[in-house]
Amino acid sequence: MPVLPSLKGSSFDADIRDRHMIYDYAAKDTHGKPEKWRYEMWFYNEDRIVYAIHGGPMAGRKNFQTATYQCIRPGELWQCNWLEETGTICSLVYDIPNKRISTLLAFSQGHWSQNEAAHGDKRNPEDLARWRELAKVGDSQADRVLLSEQADILEDFRGPGSLEDIKMEWPTL
Repeated sequence: MPVLPSLKGSSFDADIRDRHMIYDYAAKDTHGKPEKWRYEMWFYNEDRIVYAIHGGPMAGRKNFQTATYQCIRPGELWQCNWLEETGTICSLVYDIPNKRISTLLAFSQGHWSQNEAAHGDKRNPEDLARWRELAKVGDSQADRVLLSEQADILEDFRGPGSLEDIKMEWPTL
């Protein structure tokens, strides 16, 4: 995926590049009890994101993906979008001054209904192959579970933190 020309001359380097966040969604478990879903996101560069999920039904997932970014308001709001091997579509809005993340996730039926199979690390060929099979579950690409959530950012820093580095030549999807 090419770098978006709109990033040239933008505040991307100051606002997003190499930014790493740890954040919690205030969600509910299958019985309606409150629980925290902890996510870790590293805006690696203008073409990739790296993340790990530490809580909730997708806990145990480590991935990196080709992403597109667009600036909504420099220094304030950025959107990051990506498509996963499971067929899940992710859209995240980073609200810098309010330290909030807002997301819309369009989970493929396979990813949502077989979320344990969506766990693992993309660097492991067996996990990656299993994830690709999850995209085939369901009657059509319209067979999705939409989830809109907001999260509070707990930590915000530069660099990989505990996430593993990636190589740009590694394929996505």
